[in-house]
Amino acid sequence: MADLIKKTGNVPVEFDPFRAMREMLRWDPFREMAPMSVYTPHFDVTENKDSYVFKADVPGVKLEDLEITLTGNRLQITGKRDVEAEEKKDTYYTYERQFGTFTRAFTLPEGIDTVHAKSELKDGVLTLVIPKILAAPAKKIPIVSAGSKS
Repeated sequence: MADLIKKTGNVPVEFDPFRAMREMLRWDPFREMAPMSVYTPHFDVTENKDSYVFKADVPGVKLEDLEITLTGNRLQITGKRDVEAEEKKDTYYTYERQFGTFTRAFTLPEGIDTVHAKSELKDGVLTLVIPKILAAPAKKIPIVSAGSKS
């Protein structure tokens, strides 16, 4: 595929339409209207030749407060981060940390190995690895001509 070049004056500027579309789709206008008490961790989802890898920063979330379920090709991750106990004698000037429950759901493509999926919570980072089912290599079948005698 050829790169598209956008020219601004005499200086060419490289323009990647896929990057522009990803940036537009990533913008969530409703995030700005959400109350500050909503806690939603952001996920990085990557694919390599062997598996799909999900990573999320979930500091302060305890292992017993996380639940990962996989039904068919639908992955759901649920958790909660509890509010710290407020002491009435303290004066709060700002309170920006988010607490509460969250649920994230992802639809996975066909060909995943649910039996060997594994997850880990270490240093406040949740890592989930879902392996792919390796496809059998293509086998060539020799063609024998009906008119030839062997």
